[in-house]
Amino acid sequence: MKINLYKLLFLIFSFCISFETLQAQIIEPVKWQIKINDQSEIVFQASIDNGWHLYDMNLPEGGPVSTSFTFDKKDGAELVGKIIVSSKVTKMYDEMFEMELRWFEKTAIFKQKIKITNPEKFKISGEVSYMACNDERCLPPTPESFEFTKKDLPVSLQNVKQSANEEKDIKETKEIVAEAPPVDVPSKVDATTEDTSLVATNANISPEIEKSGWWTPVIDELNSFGNTEKTSEAWWVIFLAGFVGGLIALLTPCVWPMIPMTVSFFLKRSKSDRKKAIKDAITYGLSIIVIYLALGLLITGIFGASALNELSTSAVFNLLFFALLIVFAISFFGAFELTLPSSWTTKLDSKADSTTGLVSIFFMAFTLVLVSFSCTGPIIGTLLVEAASMGNIAGPAIGMFGFAFALAIPFALFAIFPSWLQSMPKSGGWLNSVKVVLGFLELALAFKFLSVADLAYGWRILDREVFLVLWIVIFVLLGIYLLGKIKFSHDSDLQYVSVPRLFMAIISFAFAIYMIPGLWGAPLKAISAFSPPLYTQDFNLYEGEVHPKSFNYEQGMQLAKEQGKPVMIDFTGYGCVNCREMEASVWSDPRVKNIIDNSYILISLYVDDKTPLPEVTEIQEFGKTRKLRTIGDKWSYLQRSKFGANAQPFYVLLDNNGKPIAPSRAYNKDIEEYIKYLEKGLKEYKKIK
Repeated sequence: MKINLYKLLFLIFSFCISFETLQAQIIEPVKWQIKINDQSEIVFQASIDNGWHLYDMNLPEGGPVSTSFTFDKKDGAELVGKIIVSSKVTKMYDEMFEMELRWFEKTAIFKQKIKITNPEKFKISGEVSYMACNDERCLPPTPESFEFTKKDLPVSLQNVKQSANEEKDIKETKEIVAEAPPVDVPSKVDATTEDTSLVATNANISPEIEKSGWWTPVIDELNSFGNTEKTSEAWWVIFLAGFVGGLIALLTPCVWPMIPMTVSFFLKRSKSDRKKAIKDAITYGLSIIVIYLALGLLITGIFGASALNELSTSAVFNLLFFALLIVFAISFFGAFELTLPSSWTTKLDSKADSTTGLVSIFFMAFTLVLVSFSCTGPIIGTLLVEAASMGNIAGPAIGMFGFAFALAIPFALFAIFPSWLQSMPKSGGWLNSVKVVLGFLELALAFKFLSVADLAYGWRILDREVFLVLWIVIFVLLGIYLLGKIKFSHDSDLQYVSVPRLFMAIISFAFAIYMIPGLWGAPLKAISAFSPPLYTQDFNLYEGEVHPKSFNYEQGMQLAKEQGKPVMIDFTGYGCVNCREMEASVWSDPRVKNIIDNSYILISLYVDDKTPLPEVTEIQEFGKTRKLRTIGDKWSYLQRSKFGANAQPFYVLLDNNGKPIAPSRAYNKDIEEYIKYLEKGLKEYKKIK
């Protein structure tokens, strides 16, 4: 049976590894199906991957790029009215853009009514420009071309005359769309000329650009460096978070007393055969791991990683989790006791007694899981939310494995070395103190979830300074409690302050003092993942932003060549929230800022820049003809064609010939790794020079 458990764990992780290796850099979360129906309508239907959303038309200026429709040719037909939407629109106030945003999930359907005047000459062509985002990244505005001729018309429409019913439908459509928001339909553009600064199929490349090789694809060279965003590193972070959560759960009153009781049970169960007792105890520990791991896989399987990620940023979900953590915190403070129905544990106990062998051990492990729920529930819930928010398909399962592994270790070790049981601290008042400390931590963490909802709804009741004040007060009170100056109803008398309590109090007070400068705008990078963004703060004295040397690729490359410095390309976007987070959390570090400002030529390329190009450029890409109309289109095409990626943020370091000198890098707020990344590029650049 032990071998089967090991095989199960091996298969689970093999599946996770195989799944992760299938992920590619080129992402296409939106797939279009465009056709003409019998009602003389061009139907634009978008199928959207789970966790992604497609922005609506006509969003306010200054926000993400709206979905738009361009009709280049309209021969033998006329457009009737404007584009209308036939799908449910999600509306939510976005604090970052300070506006209400609208988007579609799962599917989006747009319809354009047309009147066919001459089927023999019928031809309509154009493109859809759209922007898709999920909770981790945004893709640049992407064009989807379409073209229809007579052969694409339904048989019922392949005649000149419009039926009486069709004329009526057109009249009704005009009345309906009169109330709809206007959609800008650009006039016909000349797509016969090309921007000579682009390397496109059949494009005339200027001699200077062609000679420099700045637009030459370097995908293979980039891949040869390997990927700095290793999945294994993210897995270790999730695993360690779960492991620490399991160690914390061990010190709760629900779990700690059960260690000697359970181990003693196994030893007594096999007095004559100590090896069997040890084997049973180890199997018991493995059963705990399997139960929690199965729970993590079940949650991922039911909801999917993207759905969990979506839940982790949902305002309603965060409000519910805020309320749940407040309830748990109050329970930990001793106001009441949270327990599962006793009938559940009683039934499992009877099952464990009535069965034998491995089944009995499994039911005993399941009983432990249920009995300890009141203490482990908040820890597990927080772990699952944080693991899901990292966007890793295997995150919840890996986190639960780490949690269960830490929880199972004592049972196995004490069964192997039963003499250690004598040295275990006895249950007592210190366990209640652990529970109260967890209560303070639960209370502080609850405000993190309330902050997400506050930003989503735009209440502005929990701005950054308010959040910091609450955390400062909570951790000051925690320090006072650890010194014995605050006592709850279920606490024992504290005759003296132990050394561990003193050090924990010092840490709590020090953390509270560390947060005080944040009231005047200090970045407080240690809690940047928990606190509201800096822009919500009313009073801010902080100045530490990194400013690009250029917003144009060719000009920036020329500047770097003249100054003899390597280039750092920053593919970003006005609507890219994670790009702003990287700039605030990583670039603001003085060491990172110093390297970027003094050792690199930083070129920031906004893939959603809607400034028109001097001339429209037609390119061939992935078997499709696409038109580059804006500066954002140009930079997006550069990222795809040269580097083989299309998500932001995306960072790449180049020499003066446009060749990579380090692997690419994406969204990762590890400052030390980012510094190593920049230094590695500098070292390689010096070798080349």
